[in-house]
Amino acid sequence: MEMITTISDFLWGYPIIIALLVVSVYLTFRLKFFQFRRPLYIFQQTIGQVGKKTRGKGTVTPFQTLTIALSSTIGAANIVGVPVAIMLGGPGALFWMWVIAFIGMALKFGETALGVHYREKNALGEYVGGPMYYMQKGIKWPMIGKILAVWYAFFLMIELIPSIMVQSNSVASTITDSFSIPPIFTGIFIAIFAGIVVFGGVRRIGRVTSYLVPVMALLYIIAGLIIIFIHVDMVPEIFALIFTEAFNPTAALGGGAGVVLAESIRWGFARGIYSNEAGLGTSPIAHAAAQTDHPIRQAFWAVIQIVVDTLIICTITGFVVLITGVWQHGDAHEDSVREALTARAFEETFDTIGSSVVALALVLFVFSTITVVIFYGARQAEFLFGLWAGTAIKVVYIISIVIGAVGGATFLWSLLDLTLFFVVLPNLIAVLLLSPKIIQLYNEFFHTEGKYYKKDIE
Repeated sequence: MEMITTISDFLWGYPIIIALLVVSVYLTFRLKFFQFRRPLYIFQQTIGQVGKKTRGKGTVTPFQTLTIALSSTIGAANIVGVPVAIMLGGPGALFWMWVIAFIGMALKFGETALGVHYREKNALGEYVGGPMYYMQKGIKWPMIGKILAVWYAFFLMIELIPSIMVQSNSVASTITDSFSIPPIFTGIFIAIFAGIVVFGGVRRIGRVTSYLVPVMALLYIIAGLIIIFIHVDMVPEIFALIFTEAFNPTAALGGGAGVVLAESIRWGFARGIYSNEAGLGTSPIAHAAAQTDHPIRQAFWAVIQIVVDTLIICTITGFVVLITGVWQHGDAHEDSVREALTARAFEETFDTIGSSVVALALVLFVFSTITVVIFYGARQAEFLFGLWAGTAIKVVYIISIVIGAVGGATFLWSLLDLTLFFVVLPNLIAVLLLSPKIIQLYNEFFHTEGKYYKKDIE
């Protein structure tokens, strides 16, 4: 187990961050910095279209696919991961989190466009897609494409078992600490409701997340903004601290730990990547079901996903931790404390109601994450073995919720990051190999006379 942990820590240090950064920068250049050049148009074609009639074919609305994808990315990491990055990389880590968010938009955009372009219908008449489909159908060397597709689908399907256990355990622990409810009851409760949602198919998941995600996100965002407005006079000071520490980190965190620039960049990049899942390939699985007339139009929603998840929610968490000063408390470097700094910041402002808000947000975030990752896992099993396997693996995942809640099979958790590495690697290879197709789709959307972008701006 120690060897697995050592290997995992190494792979998820600089190697995977560098690989994701290189592919993101490459696509940003190839796509001519579209995320910086066309932000207004992107918002018009996404948030500006909510409630309007959708264009093209698909199983669920574009907004529902956004909420499904956000359900996977908005989770415990947004609440507990950001303060950890601040404590290990300094306040400057927030700046580097913003940098990788903007650059990662190109990677997220590209993989989503591929997911929609190479999608197909399953036996139930639902649109399905994702990395395994664009690997198998898009890569011009059939054997390589098939190997990468099976590799990706198998490792993602397996990786989600310990992932669900970890998520379930975090919720059960929070509920036990806040309300003294035994973990087994929390696990059973979550398993029952998750089962009701996921066995209803992608349409039911879309309906549930389209209500749950906005509510849970707004609850957390409003509470966080209240704290920031209470200390609004400190906002310029916090901005100055973030930018100064981004390029000239100090040892101000105490404990004798010197925060070097490389660590600040590493933890900022890592938090941004872990939060928005750019390069993981999971979001294209959700976006492939969208009603759309062109893959690029749907890929704009993937950009909005990063805006909401990283640039808004993670930023609010970071500001709350910094502006309240909890990161400077004497015990803030302790492992168990730094993960609870967000709850501490809320509690200092709202008293016990604050910690309850964080607990409720965490429960809702994790519940939505579990339901969506079960959907992702089922799609992998369906791709590998057929529809029956998708149903069977859902049962396995539901059981994993209960096992994880009581802390069972904790030895599997150390495999989580290691298996995730073997999910990211084939996806990055595929995105690079298929980057010409991404560029072709981009040019088709923006330069076809009388259609898409040209028609929109007439």
